[in-house]
Amino acid sequence: MHHSMRYISIIGFLILSIGLTACSNNRDGASATLLNVSYDPTRELYQELNREFKVYWKDKTGQTVTIRMSHGGSGSQSRAVIDGLDADVVTLALAHDVTAIQQNAGLIEEYWQNRLPENSAPYTSTIGFLVRKGNPLNIQDWDDLIRPDVSVITPNPKTSGVARWNYLAMWGYALQKELGDLSKIGNPDYAGEVAMAEAKAKEFVAAIYRNVPVLDSAARGATNTFVQRGIGDVLINWENEILLAGFTLDVDGLEIVIPQTSILAEPTVSIVDKNVDRKGTREIAQAYLEFLYSETGQELAAKHYYRPRSEVVAIKYEERFPQIQLFTIDEVAGGWHNANTVHFRDGGIFDQFYQN
Repeated sequence: MHHSMRYISIIGFLILSIGLTACSNNRDGASATLLNVSYDPTRELYQELNREFKVYWKDKTGQTVTIRMSHGGSGSQSRAVIDGLDADVVTLALAHDVTAIQQNAGLIEEYWQNRLPENSAPYTSTIGFLVRKGNPLNIQDWDDLIRPDVSVITPNPKTSGVARWNYLAMWGYALQKELGDLSKIGNPDYAGEVAMAEAKAKEFVAAIYRNVPVLDSAARGATNTFVQRGIGDVLINWENEILLAGFTLDVDGLEIVIPQTSILAEPTVSIVDKNVDRKGTREIAQAYLEFLYSETGQELAAKHYYRPRSEVVAIKYEERFPQIQLFTIDEVAGGWHNANTVHFRDGGIFDQFYQN
């Protein structure tokens, strides 16, 4: 799937580090303030969603709400909350980054993912490519990224949520190519075959990273490196980032390539329990996250090129999203805990080949 496009210059983000004034959960209060700590590519989505929620909440309660945003690499944002960034809600790129807040700071309840539908992932995405106009190197799928003539731009999986999804998309593609059937993973009858497939997957992913000239800390930084600085032949990034640029900005220079097989990415959201209870904002924070699942919230997600969970909304936008084969993190990596232990911890598989 190819589309010519232009890209908007994105200014650098500013992490909100000031403490917010505690506000009452009493609806008789004239105003309330929320801080949503999010990851880089959600800027446009939440700009519009916040406006809609303010109107909704004012009509429902008479209360005026101010919603402040903080954006950055998902892993960096998670650490900022752990270190004291006073978030009411987090809307991050992967469940692990929310769980890290729960485990390392105790700010979020243990079973946070069960509190909202779809494991607290109100929209999904996947991973795609951005290439130069005319696709001069004929980049079509993951296999093309290991060619020595291809320069690849992707963020650092130590700091960026999309970078981990990118990595696991490469890994899962290689496993599926070797195994054919991902259900063999975890089946003791295929242990030997799976071990050989994983060794080949490690070689495949390492070959791609040998073609990466620079690792930016977050998705928007990588996009700017590719688009504005003109570095690299292909950018690996969120499908929603790529489609947003490709469908809304019509100028020559870049094209979209969506591989036929990729990973189902599920960004997740949560209230930061101890913060909202201390500040008296639990009710409004809960309503804010529930608004993401409303018809308005799902329409806005689709408008900004996230795949909506609502089947009714998804049908309306089905021509917008390529129909591709999607595997899950559970299928290819045994879930986020195992993925981080095996691949992204200090000394894990990523460090083993990237540092050598």
